[in-house]
Amino acid sequence: MSLERFINQAVSSWMSEEGPDSDIVLSSRIRLARNFENFKFPTLFSHEEAQSIILKIEEILRESNFTKFGQMELLKIDDIQPLQKRVLVEKHLISPNLAEDSPYGAVLLTENEEVSIMINEEDHIRIQCLFPGLQLTEALEAANEVDDWLESHIHFGFDEKHGYLTSCPTNVGTGLRASVMMHLPGLMLTQQINRIIPAINQLGLVVRGIYGEGSEALGNIFQISNQITLGKSEEDICRDLKGVVSQLISQERSAREALRKTSNIQLEDRVFRSYGVLSNCRIIETKEAAKCLSDVRLGIDMGYIDHLPKNILNELMILTQPGFLQQYAGGHLRANERDIRRAALIRERLKMESDKR
Repeated sequence: MSLERFINQAVSSWMSEEGPDSDIVLSSRIRLARNFENFKFPTLFSHEEAQSIILKIEEILRESNFTKFGQMELLKIDDIQPLQKRVLVEKHLISPNLAEDSPYGAVLLTENEEVSIMINEEDHIRIQCLFPGLQLTEALEAANEVDDWLESHIHFGFDEKHGYLTSCPTNVGTGLRASVMMHLPGLMLTQQINRIIPAINQLGLVVRGIYGEGSEALGNIFQISNQITLGKSEEDICRDLKGVVSQLISQERSAREALRKTSNIQLEDRVFRSYGVLSNCRIIETKEAAKCLSDVRLGIDMGYIDHLPKNILNELMILTQPGFLQQYAGGHLRANERDIRRAALIRERLKMESDKR
């Protein structure tokens, strides 16, 4: 398979499209946790209960014509090959927990992959909407539409005082987890991020790496999300998060301008050295690739590089992950083989853009 065809088949809309403030905000995600009324949570439910939940979702799909976000397809986790599950995790369409620890799990995906509905993960249902750029309000509206559709067929566990009942107490209430993925190289290079993260945490938000809890902030990419779901409305949660993100956007742009004024030639040199590495390397590890891709994306945003698309970081940060590399190669690769394949894929992708000039 050619790289261009592979990319066209593999890249989700949040990776390939631009949205508001997409020079800094890569994506916005809304996730709603829901559970069937009078069913045990997935940590305790029986095989029969798990199967009945999946059968109910299949019944809803057959009888209800909800196509606003495109045709939906139900995939059972046990029917998906390990490598394919890893790819779905790398695309942020399912969680590592669903891929590895949910024998009765499934996922409902739309064609453009803006909407994914995880079934029998930590909760019976987790609705996720993933949009490019800063589009929390739009993602929330989409998630609520999916939620309304499901709730017209399912009685969810709900308490008048506490709200939606969830497996983890931290999700009780709205069941909402809102998050924004941001590229913050300016704040990292000026070392401002070290004082900003504790301040964000004090506001009831949490800062994580590219794949959420426990993951590293590779390529200067951070996820900012809410911690509190009880006692606030969905709109309040999104508004508060958007307010903090807007301040971060402003601070990141100021940091970039400060670097341009005080260290312009050094920054330009850093950008083109990283571009040279990516264009010519024959072997490259994940961390080095992420660092170089971040530098190149910064160079694109600041006008040093004008022949590459802005979404190159979004795309290659995903396509160079282990699952994708092996999917492209057509089978299992050892670590050193992945490093060689990663370098070749990046070189070929950059050449594709050069050939378009």
